[in-house]
Parts: sequence; structure tokens; C-alpha cells
Amino acid sequence: MPSFHIRTFGCRANQADSAGIRATLAALPMDESGDWRAADLIVVNSCTVTHRSDREVRQVVRRLHRGNPGARIVVLGCYAQRDPEGVAALPGVRLVVGNAERARLPELLKETAASGPARVSWSPVDAAADCPLPPMGRTGGKTRPLVKIQDGCDSGCAYCIVPKVRGPGRSAPPEAVLAEISALTAAGFREIVLTGVHLGAYGRKQEGHPGLAELLERVVRIPGIGRVRLSSIEPMDFDPGILRLAASSPVIAHHFHIPLQSGCDRILRLMHRPYGAARYRELVGEIVRSLPDAAVGTDVIVGFPGETEDDFAAGCALLEELPLAYLHVFPFSPREGTEAFALPGRVPPRALARRLERVLAIGRAKSAAFRRRFTGRTLPAVTLAAGPDGTRVLTGNYLAARVPDPLPPNRLVTVRIEEPEGLASLINGDGPE
Repeated sequence: MPSFHIRTFGCRANQADSAGIRATLAALPMDESGDWRAADLIVVNSCTVTHRSDREVRQVVRRLHRGNPGARIVVLGCYAQRDPEGVAALPGVRLVVGNAERARLPELLKETAASGPARVSWSPVDAAADCPLPPMGRTGGKTRPLVKIQDGCDSGCAYCIVPKVRGPGRSAPPEAVLAEISALTAAGFREIVLTGVHLGAYGRKQEGHPGLAELLERVVRIPGIGRVRLSSIEPMDFDPGILRLAASSPVIAHHFHIPLQSGCDRILRLMHRPYGAARYRELVGEIVRSLPDAAVGTDVIVGFPGETEDDFAAGCALLEELPLAYLHVFPFSPREGTEAFALPGRVPPRALARRLERVLAIGRAKSAAFRRRFTGRTLPAVTLAAGPDGTRVLTGNYLAARVPDPLPPNRLVTVRIEEPEGLASLINGDGPE
């Protein structure tokens, strides 16, 4: 039987897309190979959020072709959508599939020759209306399956290319979401992650469609459900109903990733982010008052065009003030095709590097302080994978830890955090199946 191998770049939405691709290829049927050098087909699910993402994809494609010149290489995803002809010119690529054409992959594979010039299957994404929800049971070894319930974005942030390569916001039908989560629960998965390009906008554009908070109220009632974790939710979309439900139901993980991007109101306006520092401060305060053990993480872009030293200082002051568990920090990366690409006032490289290190240091301090808070505390967790030094676990509030006991994956357990570095002890668990 022919074999395939998948390489995934980028966000959790892309990881969820790869799980759907995996299920599609397995149904052809094909076997998944853990060794890309032996695979007949290599699928690269690409990212294009920055020019560095493009470069990484190109480098990997070249390396894959050198190491396995007989394999057919297929490139899908956002880079394939943004620059299909450029991707088609890469060595070894036989098929380029844009985001709007991904569902046609089986048909396209049958029609694509094993050698010769690359075939491009591309169409605009601006008219996309559906958000298909393929089965996520084939997770590629991941313990926590990602269920992508929303795709696309209508926000128009000045720095972001995503709406041009993912299309407008759209949501999966609630019945399909509930059926998929029920199936994953029945298959033994104890933690499920709901994701989307703009997750908090779930259901917003369709009359009579439940929003995210309403969907979650139905999810927590699924028989046998373990834990549900939410991926990134924009601050302007954080429904108070989510917080009320998390406070009343043990199913919702006490972990919220809420992108800030800048702590300076002037820069937020340049970015076209529809909130200010005061609203963000208020939101984080509401979360930690309702759920004192909650982990709140954020994204920060350093060096957006026009960012002055005063702007940067204001942003740092907010970050130091907020009760955050971690920061994801990114230097501004000009992306051709976005409004920010043409903005004046680029921060010089040396100043950008200095600012970046300052925010990274704030992030390290926040993370260490959050871990110290929970030393000696008992927390719910899910087991991930066993190794020679014990079993990795992830707590509901996003602390990575290790227990010395060898445990199977996909078990809900209770652990005590013994050391800030991550050593934990097992208190109890939900036992073997």
C-alpha cells in the first residue's frame, strides 16, 4: 500500500487541517509513514504569516526532495494560497493546492502525474461560506485532538495576511461539532481543544446560530466528556458567558489565551485592534477574580511601525502590571499584502532586538512567578506521554509537569506540583480503560 507523510507549519488551525488531511489520505487508502525518507507522498501543510514562515517552508521542501527524490510532494495551506506559482517552482513539488481547493485533494492526487511540472489547483477564498469539520480521530500521535470549529477572519488587522489566505469568517454547524466531540470522547480522548482562526467569532455571522458560549453550554453536557480547552480568543470576542461556565463546570479548562499585541493605545489604533489597554486590563482582571487559578496568556508584537520609546514603555508597563502566566513574543515582521507593510517608521534592527529582549525577559519572569504560585498545590491534569523519566502531564491551567509514575496517555489525573521546574506527584487518576 502506498504511504504518506505530513509536515505541518503554523497555527493550531493548520494542525487541525492536517488531522483532516490525514483522515482523507488514510481513506484512499494509504498508510501513514513516520519516516519521510520512505514515504511515496509527502504533504506539506504550509504557513505564510511572515516571510520567515515562507522561508522555512521552502527550506524544508528542498530538504525533503533531496532526501527522498522519488516522493511526490504536495504543498497545501496558506503559502500555497498566497503564492501558488512560487510554491510550484520549488524542486520536487508535483501539486500545489490552495485553501479553497483542499477538499478536492483525493481527486487532484489521482489526476496528478508522478513527474513533470507541478500542477496548481487554486481559487479565491473570498467567497468561502462553509467550514467543513472532518473527523479528527487520526491525530498523528497527539494526545489532545484539535477540533477546528471556525475558519477565516473579518477583522482586518493592519499586520495580518490571514484574511487574504483563509477567507471570511465562517463557522461549523453546532450539530457537527457536538457529534465530533462526542465521537472523540467515545474513542477515549480525555481533553479536546477547540480551535479556529477567529474562535471567539464562532456563529456570529449566521442568524440563529449559537455563539461560542452557547455551544460550550451544550458541549459540557455531552455524556462522558472530560476536559475542553479553548485556543486563542480575541479580547473583543470574549463572551462573559464563557467565564461563568468555566466557573461552574469542571469541563472547561482554566486557561485562556487572549492576544494583546500591544499595550499602547496609539499602536493598537494603528494595528486596527478594536479595544484599548484599559479594556484588556479589565478583562484579565475579571478572569482572575472569577478563576484565581486560571492561566491567562497573550501574544505581543514588538516594534510595530511607528512604535516610539514612549509607546514601548507604556506597553511594558501594562505587561508588568497584568497577572499573566506567559507571553508569546514576536518581532514585527513586514508581510507584503498587508497595510502595515507600507507604514513608515520601521524600528531599527538594534532597537528592535533590545525591545524584544526586554519583553522576553518580562515573559520569563511572569512564567516563573506563575509556576511558583502553584508549588505545593493540587491541580487537575491530563497525561500526555510516558518517557524514561516518568510521564508528562498538562494541568488544566497550562502548567507542563512530569510525574515519576509510568502512566498511559489520555488519563485525567490529579497531581501535586512539587517544584516550580515541573516535578509533580500523582494524587489520583481516572484509571485504565
